[in-house]
Amino acid sequence: MTELKPPYLAFDPASRRLRLDPHEPAFFQNPYEAYAFLHGALNAFFWEEFGFWCFGGFDDVNRLLRDRRFGRQNPAGIPDSRGIGQDRTHLSAFDGIEANSMLELEPPVHTRLRTLVNRAFVSRQVERLRPRVEALANELIDRFEPGGVDLLPAFAAPLPITIIAEMLGVPVDMGPQLLDWSHRMVAMYMHGRTRETEDTANRAARDFSDFLRGYVAERRKRPGEDLLSLLIAAQEDGQKLSEDELVSSAILLLNAGHEATVHQTGNAVRSILAQGGDARRFFASPEATAATVEECLRFDAPLHRFTRYAYQEVEAGPGIIVQPGETIGLLLGMANRDPTAFAEPLAFRPDRADQKNVSFGAGIHFCIGAPLARLELQVSLKTLFERLPRLQMAEQPRFRDTYHFHGLETLAIRI
Repeated sequence: MTELKPPYLAFDPASRRLRLDPHEPAFFQNPYEAYAFLHGALNAFFWEEFGFWCFGGFDDVNRLLRDRRFGRQNPAGIPDSRGIGQDRTHLSAFDGIEANSMLELEPPVHTRLRTLVNRAFVSRQVERLRPRVEALANELIDRFEPGGVDLLPAFAAPLPITIIAEMLGVPVDMGPQLLDWSHRMVAMYMHGRTRETEDTANRAARDFSDFLRGYVAERRKRPGEDLLSLLIAAQEDGQKLSEDELVSSAILLLNAGHEATVHQTGNAVRSILAQGGDARRFFASPEATAATVEECLRFDAPLHRFTRYAYQEVEAGPGIIVQPGETIGLLLGMANRDPTAFAEPLAFRPDRADQKNVSFGAGIHFCIGAPLARLELQVSLKTLFERLPRLQMAEQPRFRDTYHFHGLETLAIRI
């Protein structure tokens, strides 16, 4: 059955052009209504507000994430079309970090950086953190006010930022400052950013970088067992990890190590509570817990749009020719609700036989922290609902006006 077209959306099937303001409240509060209509109309379209072709079918997104004719590294270098005008001198600190970030690079540099960092994020290494994550989840719950709390700052945010800070070996009491720097930098990826946004992000990038350079200097004198010390040692062993690469890698891991997990924790709690009944049924065994987390990742993902640059002329989809240097958008949240890939895609079903998702991406840029994020979600959600079986939302939560980073403003709960 074809879904009704939402009134805030304009779509021309002949030209495959979509007009949809990502800041429209009805859309960013519930993008799945638009996705359902678009799945019935066309999974690939030119999104006018972004100015590039977007793909929302599961198979297309999965295929294009793996297609080496596309990549994250801008072939034109910096500046790029996302800037305000061509002058980016006011973004020198931010651009300096981006230029050495493995997320924005392609092989061979990407391969070298990822190989060095990956040693800390393989599943067997991450599994050793399970007792620490469980202990931290319990500590945070112990601090809840008796009546209730906003779960995001009280639980969802401090848990992952503490774990990634401990892994890297930076002071955990810097957590609030790290979060502030991260939020200001992440704002650069939002649609319709302003010069003020850019100036704020650049200051955050400069301060974040200065802090880490100072801390790297300390770690050189007094190395430990943390990831930062391991990366420094790798540099000294002749693997040519420059200090700029070291700082960019640490910032990427600190930012990525919490940003999506905070959003996913909030989204998951909201999704689980919406099912009614005793939420503990979703965590009755390790297998049930893992399946529940996978369904949360599919059902309401924290990242809805990811971009790639074309490196040659490519037919990205039937009749869609993309030129070198042009951008495409991959709609992860839409792909996860594709009715051709999932039975009952709008239903929350942890026991589904077709369990899969593209929430962590795919291909060489598959999220390096996926094993850690999965473990944190499994442990924190199970602990939360087992400790607080009568937990309920104190008010209907609202999503932030940050379409492609899909997360709640607040999550007030009663316990």
